[in-house]
Amino acid sequence: MIVVTGATGQLGSQIVENLLTRVSADTVGVSVRDTAKAASLAKRGVRVRRGDFTDPAALEYAFEGADQVLVVSAAIRGSNAVTANIAALDAAHAAGARRILYTSHQAASKSSLFSPAVTHAATEEHLQRLGVPFTALRHGFYATTLGYYIGGAVETGRFAVPEDGPVSWTAHADLAEAAAAALTVDGLLEGVTAPLTAPEMLTFTDVASILSEMTGRTIECVIVADQEWKAAAIERGMPAPAADFSLGMFRAARAGEFAVASPVLGTVIDHQPRSARSVLQTIISKR
Repeated sequence: MIVVTGATGQLGSQIVENLLTRVSADTVGVSVRDTAKAASLAKRGVRVRRGDFTDPAALEYAFEGADQVLVVSAAIRGSNAVTANIAALDAAHAAGARRILYTSHQAASKSSLFSPAVTHAATEEHLQRLGVPFTALRHGFYATTLGYYIGGAVETGRFAVPEDGPVSWTAHADLAEAAAAALTVDGLLEGVTAPLTAPEMLTFTDVASILSEMTGRTIECVIVADQEWKAAAIERGMPAPAADFSLGMFRAARAGEFAVASPVLGTVIDHQPRSARSVLQTIISKR
């Protein structure tokens, strides 16, 4: 059995849908915090069990009988994220999974300026110490992140952001397809993977130009000092910890941590990954 955590989330749900095109539903299990949200999967024959990264006993039950477990990284910020991820990995190991997969990040490093990348590095290190076959899927930066910034820019015609750098913004759909392939094709994507990224790298200045083309109005990117941006973000209602989190992204980007466009993802899914432009178009169309 293949068990996927976070199966009602944006990434996990797409991984499960991809899996169900490759294997029968009775060989797939999901671990979710709220089983009611996975009722549609249960009706299709998927095993649905409650699992919570903060409740190891529940995780062991959720992972019972699993040959492979895919741990979608915890949606938690700060030091508790590492604790939660490790709890999930340990539970998968205790359940006897012969292989454990984890959704990591292209910039995973203990010295990263982006705090989640530090979390991923620590989680990867623990995963490697478990002594079982593993895969750390080093995902490109999720392109949907751009959605948090687009609204204000389209309305005002202005991106006011800290200095950044090129990012290979990558679509969830392509990463979900790659994860499903890794779970079902022997020998594919073992160990710590190469960066799984889209082929195009964009700065926020590039994003502003693309949005100008899409909307027919001029949208400019204005660079502001880090602390000026943070103060303005907090004034608009963003909590200070969230502002610091976002600043970490900009600082890491300008240090070149996300400036990787690898062909590996396209090879794994056997087609050209979606461009950031296509993701932006989808975001704009839903506004």
